[in-house]
Amino acid sequence: MQFHRYVALGDSFTEGVGDHDETLPNGVRGWADRMAEVLAERDKDFTYGNLAIRGRKLLPILDEQIEPALALNPDLISIYAGANDVLRPRIDLDMLVDEYDKALGRLAEAGAHLVVFTAYDPGRVPVFAALRGRFAIYNELVRHVADKHGATLVDFWRMRAYRDSRLWDTDRMHMSSAGHQVMAIEVLNALGIEHDLVPLELGEREKLSLVQQSTGHAHWLRASAGPWVKRRLTGQSSGDNLEPRWPELVRLDASPILGS
Repeated sequence: MQFHRYVALGDSFTEGVGDHDETLPNGVRGWADRMAEVLAERDKDFTYGNLAIRGRKLLPILDEQIEPALALNPDLISIYAGANDVLRPRIDLDMLVDEYDKALGRLAEAGAHLVVFTAYDPGRVPVFAALRGRFAIYNELVRHVADKHGATLVDFWRMRAYRDSRLWDTDRMHMSSAGHQVMAIEVLNALGIEHDLVPLELGEREKLSLVQQSTGHAHWLRASAGPWVKRRLTGQSSGDNLEPRWPELVRLDASPILGS
């Protein structure tokens, strides 16, 4: 497939949280940037926009990002939405996916090829494991609407490589740089686009004693899980006061650190 204008929609997954780069907008890079750099190498006229903002739930993503995306007249759109909703205490999955279905229909009717994702299997994180069944139901509904609109489905749920903790950032909720690199490869492969991306070097696995594991978990509860729960209870979002990283289409030069 050959694409000339790519726009990425969604939440922290697509914004690039966990792939730290202070030289870029919002201090992150992410799989969508990494993939866009590959597409830019193939087409000197290629342009890219990224409207994703961390913490956004599905309905705000649709309300805030669909119209700006359509205004950019893309021929490729990726959208990841819903995981932040599924983590909430109460949720109407059928209503949410019905709205998602309508939005995907609008994007497809505009002529863009769609890339849609399932959510990851949360069973590896004890705090979220109780919601595993809900995630499985949500993902099956997403698979249905992706098929309906002829979207390329990237099935995150089935990617067993992400059981490796080195593909996750220290907050255990967002992919690390290595995780974002793997996701860029997965999306390019799903689209059938030739590329030279390879997984990043992961280094040796840490061998931690039980005491070190317990200490690390306690630190994670204080530094990541606790603040996340507090934001849920107070109605705050990590994306409050943030703007989209690339709200207009930009040209990307081939990055000298691509794949580094």
